[in-house]
Amino acid sequence: MKIGLVCPYIYPESGGVAQHVRFLYENLRLRGHDVRIITASHGPQRASEGDILRIGVGFSMPTNGSVGTLTFSPRYLVQVRRMIERERFDLLHFHEPFVPFLSLFLLRESRSVNVATFHAYAGFSPSYELGSRVMGGYAARLHGRIAVSAAARHFIDRFFPGDYKVIPNGVDVPRFASAVPLARWQDGTPNVLFVGRHEPRKGLLDLLKAHRILRKTGAANRLLVVGSGPQEREARRYVATRGLQEVEFLGRVSDDEKAQLFRTVDVFAAPATGRESFGIVLLEAMAAGAPIVASDIHGYKGVVRRGREGLLVPPHEPKELAAAIARLLADPALRTQMSAAGRVRADDFS
Repeated sequence: MKIGLVCPYIYPESGGVAQHVRFLYENLRLRGHDVRIITASHGPQRASEGDILRIGVGFSMPTNGSVGTLTFSPRYLVQVRRMIERERFDLLHFHEPFVPFLSLFLLRESRSVNVATFHAYAGFSPSYELGSRVMGGYAARLHGRIAVSAAARHFIDRFFPGDYKVIPNGVDVPRFASAVPLARWQDGTPNVLFVGRHEPRKGLLDLLKAHRILRKTGAANRLLVVGSGPQEREARRYVATRGLQEVEFLGRVSDDEKAQLFRTVDVFAAPATGRESFGIVLLEAMAAGAPIVASDIHGYKGVVRRGREGLLVPPHEPKELAAAIARLLADPALRTQMSAAGRVRADDFS
């Protein structure tokens, strides 16, 4: 078949949806399908290249406690119609089909089978509440609906009721399982790792507060922080003004180095505050054998099982977070047990 994967977010930048699309692209091609990725330009990405087709321009904007992308072009209708006529897709696979505006134009003009995957989870959403009243016609054009988790299905079904099949995100298990630990961080000091965008939803400040509590109680662990984002300046200021020791901001790292970091550390911390539908980063940590301390929130509970692959703590509770990290650091046998359980669990999402 000829398949178009529609990604309204920045591609090929980092992020769960873009990674999901990349895995689909690679594996559908391995099965012999002819696949294109349809997305927008953003920053230096100005033109189509190879199997990546770009229409319009993407603009970053805050949404759902994170940063999303709004795509726009004054010539969308003409551009979309020309592309559909030229490419003649058998199937279009929309990721978050109701994100304005690229997906909506494609869905409206599509002549193929239309499948959608819904990735998001939130509480009440004014935008989806409004959308449910004006985009019923678009939803009716979907022949198949997928949600990446039970939490994502529950969220979207509130606004666009229908038959949703839960198909979880996947992880490239061999990449993480075979990674070589980084000698730089194997100096006898226990390591705690954070990987994520520096924004309120990911809970980095809560983790820094937990690290401060651990240092005050005499713990000698190191905190490695991977990623960047709008909260980075505030996070660095928190570390500097409080004289926090053993915090390393590593910025954005390559996929290979990220896998190595997961294999290096003693504990992976995921202190997200909510509105997570899944948590691919948890799968990556488990595939590498890293014991986990994560927030007890809907999306995460479907991946990490309490007391088996990791410890779950209430969000926005640095004291609870610090206590759970301290417990794992002090108990090598528990870390070994959770590491082994995590590897088995990750295989279910290979």
